[in-house]
Amino acid sequence: MRLIHTSDWHLGQTLHNFERGFEHQCFLDWLLATLVAEQADGLLVAGDIFDTANPSAAAQKQLYRFLQQAKASLPRLDIVMIAGNHDSAGRLEAPRPLLDALGIRVIGQVPRLDGGEIDLDALVLPLHGASGEIAAWCLALPFLRPGDVPRTDQAEDPYREGIALLYQQVLQVALARRRPGQAIVAMGHCHMVGGTISAESERRIVIGGSEALSADVFGPAIAYAALGHLHKAQKVGGQEHVRYCGSPLPLSFAEVDYRHQVLRVDLAGEALREVSALPVPRAVELLRVPKQPAPLEAVLSAIKALELPAGLAPPAQPYLEARVRLAAPEPALRSILETALQSLPVRLAKIETSSTRQAGEVASALSLDELASLQPDDIFKRLYRDRYGEEAPDPFLAAFAELSLLPTAKAAV
Repeated sequence: MRLIHTSDWHLGQTLHNFERGFEHQCFLDWLLATLVAEQADGLLVAGDIFDTANPSAAAQKQLYRFLQQAKASLPRLDIVMIAGNHDSAGRLEAPRPLLDALGIRVIGQVPRLDGGEIDLDALVLPLHGASGEIAAWCLALPFLRPGDVPRTDQAEDPYREGIALLYQQVLQVALARRRPGQAIVAMGHCHMVGGTISAESERRIVIGGSEALSADVFGPAIAYAALGHLHKAQKVGGQEHVRYCGSPLPLSFAEVDYRHQVLRVDLAGEALREVSALPVPRAVELLRVPKQPAPLEAVLSAIKALELPAGLAPPAQPYLEARVRLAAPEPALRSILETALQSLPVRLAKIETSSTRQAGEVASALSLDELASLQPDDIFKRLYRDRYGEEAPDPFLAAFAELSLLPTAKAAV
């Protein structure tokens, strides 16, 4: 049996206010062609299908068009989607009657019976092989909130141990259903202990990371665990069968040098045979200019030296992050950079500024009493001195004083 594992599409996401519908459509077109070329039996989408709980109509249309095309191209394809922490469980499940009729299973939230008990049977879904017979059982658990998991009042960490208990409960259902030669596959949208995060693009599920699960949750009875949430593809705890596939698109400039992928998962009977990475083509490049922060003059020289393909339509033009190291504030920085870029087929998405002040020169912390005694202009002077290593110039002090006289500024102060 062959499965394609993907997650964290974040349809509708913008990158520094630039719409990314073109890139998402390129990925979905590629994924559709890949499903056909690989003759996949199942597609597992492990959460964060949308970027927000209230996605745009265009983002929703992209999803449902893709699902329709996938089923038209591969009628026997099993598709299982679970909600992530970015998704609205209710919104994702709203078209469920129609999707069920197409053989597309969506689990947005933990279902419950009339008495309030968790409907464990509804979380265990069959996956069919090329013959049309059941080849595996899927434990399809969406992102779990504290109210979704069984109560474990005596546990040291009721939330985390409740998640582990729920996986054990649905596993027991799957073990009771399966026949010899049928594998068990788990899905989850969660943060695993030791998982490597992608800076700037991931939202912590629980402050402090106390939700992080051990890979032991997915024991030897589970042939493969298809996870979502972390945007870098990785094995969990070094285990071959517990994997994040990562996001298919770079979601921040921190991922500029990382090649995104989906995973091809081949099962042989009850066991995992092989996991292979299928690199996702990057429809729009991300550029960091220069590679390391540099003075403005060096940044402008690097921009001038850019070699960019001609004839790209605006949605396909690269995004650029300018990395400027300043000795003093430069109010006209954006205007200067936009002027340098105006004739180039590139989009200025982000300006990263840093100070030339030497690392390690950190001002001493203030006590609460000392902080309470400071006036707003005292705080401004201190911040300027901490960042640039010198006193704020008179024009900046005058501008700050004028700003502080505005009604909104007074209310904030």
